Amino acid sequence: MKALITGAGGVVGSECARLLCEEGWEVAGVDNDMRRQFFGPDGSTAPVVEELRATLPRYRHYGLDIRDRAAVRELTAAFRPDFVIHCAGQPSHDKAASIPYDDFDVNAAGTLNLLVAARDYCRDAPFCFTSTNKVYGDRPNRIPLVEREKRFDYAEPIAGVDENMPIDQCLHSLFGASKAAADLLCQEFGRYFQMPTAAFRAGCLTGPRHAAVPLHGYLAYIIHCAVAGRAYTIYGHKGKQVRDQIHCRDVARLFLEFFRHPRCGEVYNLGGGRDNSLSILETIDLLDEMGYRLRYGYHEEPRIGDHICYFSDLSKIRAHFPDWRIGYDLPRILAGIVERQEKALAAGAAR
Repeated sequence: MKALITGAGGVVGSECARLLCEEGWEVAGVDNDMRRQFFGPDGSTAPVVEELRATLPRYRHYGLDIRDRAAVRELTAAFRPDFVIHCAGQPSHDKAASIPYDDFDVNAAGTLNLLVAARDYCRDAPFCFTSTNKVYGDRPNRIPLVEREKRFDYAEPIAGVDENMPIDQCLHSLFGASKAAADLLCQEFGRYFQMPTAAFRAGCLTGPRHAAVPLHGYLAYIIHCAVAGRAYTIYGHKGKQVRDQIHCRDVARLFLEFFRHPRCGEVYNLGGGRDNSLSILETIDLLDEMGYRLRYGYHEEPRIGDHICYFSDLSKIRAHFPDWRIGYDLPRILAGIVERQEKALAAGAAR
């Protein structure tokens, strides 16, 4: 079996490559390290790509740009994948405002390029797209909230945000708009052309190999700050804003479940759910318990369109994929990232 994975150097794409190679797949990974262009050297995917090349004999890497329509078509036609996992994108809510052309061309047009190539050369291959909860814009902020000591929470005892929440007539950020365009394209190719596509509207996707930076990769970045002794800045909402966290291995396992049980034009809200949700203040407390006291400042103005409280209702995913479950709880997620950061810090000191 053959899989084409875009964003193969990223936290999710690289874990998908590892899982599939372990399962005996041949993997073509696409990544041209646009993260370095977006976020500088700390955001580079190059170290992860080199690790994939060195450790996975069934992995082949391609440094093409998904905006290059001809190159995307050429690779898809030659490789003829049985499975497409599309993780590449401009991932920052905030960065998009300063690079609107790049943001839309990568997120929306790049997705269109992959969908058309898949339609033309591997129409029956299940296609997983890593969308985002930002397609809902700031609409989740209209859910009634209650303020607790260390977090905001939903006033009513709901499981989280489900797929019935509307995505229009709200503030998205340009990133949310470009990802919404890609999300709708993914649905449309599934419904119009009867292709097995799914848009997974992700919360915070994380893991130890996340090349996190201030503008993207919240959990790994705050842990990096704590371990390295760097100062962290909280933006608004008293540090009580809440996100659900899901480990990239659990995401990769879910995508493989979709391959085994595909559907056409589906959408799924994907995250850690209530059990894996935490606020910034709760994160700081957990790190303190692990022996890392975070230095931080506070900026009163929140990020534009920022979710105050968001965690995913996983009911639909669990109904469609009953064999899948979350394997990484918050303590396990944090421990893995801390261990990786400690090793990186020690290696840097040894050089």
